[in-house]
Amino acid sequence: MKLKIWFLETRPQFLLLSVVLVFLGTCLAWYKDDAFHLGYALLAFVGLLLTHISVNTLNDYFDYRSGIDLEVKRTPFSGGSGILPSALLKPRQVLWLGLTSFLLAIPIGVYFVVARGWQLLPLLLIAAVCILLYTPVILKLGWPEWAPGVGLGALPVLGAYFVQTTAYTLPAVVASIPSAILVHNLLLLNEFPDTEADEKAGRKTLPITMGKARASLLYSMLTLIVYLWIIGGVVARLMPFFCLIALLTLPLAVKAIQGALRHQEITKLVPAMANNVLVVLLTQLLLGIGYILAGIWG
Repeated sequence: MKLKIWFLETRPQFLLLSVVLVFLGTCLAWYKDDAFHLGYALLAFVGLLLTHISVNTLNDYFDYRSGIDLEVKRTPFSGGSGILPSALLKPRQVLWLGLTSFLLAIPIGVYFVVARGWQLLPLLLIAAVCILLYTPVILKLGWPEWAPGVGLGALPVLGAYFVQTTAYTLPAVVASIPSAILVHNLLLLNEFPDTEADEKAGRKTLPITMGKARASLLYSMLTLIVYLWIIGGVVARLMPFFCLIALLTLPLAVKAIQGALRHQEITKLVPAMANNVLVVLLTQLLLGIGYILAGIWG
């Protein structure tokens, strides 16, 4: 039972994001440079998974210490894991889980810097800043959603690509932008139910600084930009035609947008959050599949 509690503390429903990010970066490397090393891909996934666990658990710890988790109305997608408010684990245990996960990821990063090139180091340092400072600092500075968009969106895709190819390219940057926007929006929409509690704790998320109405419009606009970006990338020949398969998630995105625009109704918002999670995961998964199809038949 204790092991299950530790597992739930990592918020496993969000860890699939690490899988699709590494998958996308690896598929791009195979398509563009005919580069694929299974060991590098698996090790990159383990490193990203550890840092993702670190983000989730440290966020839980700081939210509990600030009192936020004692006031929020939890949903399947927001309000933390609920482990600490239920006293299933002690705060120091969750803190150590977060710090240990981060420390275990460091040797993997060092290995890749030595084995694949120092050019990976700046990317890893930016990611480390996003992880360690997100909850205690970045969330209080205004527009904090950029940090997960960068640290758990664009950079993992570029990192997975780099460890395979030892290079950064324009097509790789182009492919990483949808991930950045999608993860940015994942956090943005999930913040809506926590706005009151976050504001009391001095946080400055976009639903607080812009107001929920404007934040929902921003969410909607950015979601549509993801699809326009993919179409533009194909038109500009920076992404293969098969990447248009990612447009299959557009109906889910429309449902998410409709729910976001009706954020006042929790019965509309929660299904929107669920659809948004599917959009985030499936769009990136389909982009990766698009690169595979292009490599086979392109």
